[in-house]
Amino acid sequence: MRVAMLAPIAWRTPPRNYGPWEKVTSILTENLVKRGIDVTLFATGDSLTSAKLQSSCPEPYEQNKNLDAKVEECMHISHLMENADQFDIVHNQFDFLPLTYSSLIKPPMVTTIHGFSSNKIIPVYEKYNNSTSYVSISDSDRHDSIRYIDTIYHGIDGNSFTFKEMKEDFLLFYGRIHRDKGAHTAIEIAKRVGKTLIIAGLVQDAEYYDKCIAPEIDGVHIKYVGNLSQTEGNDILGKALALLHPIYFDEPFGLSVAESLMCGTPVIAFNRGSMPELIENGRTGFLVKSVEEAVQAISKISSIDNRLCRSEALKKFSIEVMVDKYINVYERILAR
Repeated sequence: MRVAMLAPIAWRTPPRNYGPWEKVTSILTENLVKRGIDVTLFATGDSLTSAKLQSSCPEPYEQNKNLDAKVEECMHISHLMENADQFDIVHNQFDFLPLTYSSLIKPPMVTTIHGFSSNKIIPVYEKYNNSTSYVSISDSDRHDSIRYIDTIYHGIDGNSFTFKEMKEDFLLFYGRIHRDKGAHTAIEIAKRVGKTLIIAGLVQDAEYYDKCIAPEIDGVHIKYVGNLSQTEGNDILGKALALLHPIYFDEPFGLSVAESLMCGTPVIAFNRGSMPELIENGRTGFLVKSVEEAVQAISKISSIDNRLCRSEALKKFSIEVMVDKYINVYERILAR
């Protein structure tokens, strides 16, 4: 089986720090290669992979602002599509733009939908229902007008996110700094319970950070430690008493939630989107609807078994299960 894997090019595959789509694409690619599958990764030229690497973009456009993102994306997608005949299947991890090629190329296309940036893009998915197979990353992130072949949760390397039973007395916010992610609400929760909050993540909305987050940072009770590498993220996720995830949107998956649980760290999250699929309320964390409920949950955090968080994460988010399910999807599509 020859698979063409189309990664995004905002960041390197795998990303140096932030880049959830690129991270998942890398994990799947490397583990398909381990299974003996012939994979060609279409990604940035500085990407690291055991697969064959093809690139039209030398480095991520988020890293090199001299690159025009739309131009690089067009060149990147067309580079794969013009060589599509070399492959048995094309796996699109790059949102909706590649769908417009799906009825023009010979090999079938499977598209992992990592979320919908807007309902305005739904008509593109609807139009290509018959020429591509769609995989959702959670049951909650499905749209009624789109036909899906499967739901496949992201797989996480349990060896990269290690279990730590002994926790330190601080709370953690770990994710992009954007109003949707609720860093300001995490600050409010931490202040209400009188605990230190460490904030880690990419500043995606500078105005929001400057107005709502930076004035609260004192380096003692509220700390910002920047956009961490996976190694640094593993360390801080493992040490935290709990991860605060007070989201203001219906998050399609939540990679940091799965990574936190893999480290044995419970999660307190607003009950939206995929959170009920990732977190078992009262067992691996708490699903709450308000700041008040989050405050109450922190008082009960000692009731959570950290080892259970780890074992449940290994069951739900194992790489082996993810790879098995994607290979099954490929085989079902090719059998048609």
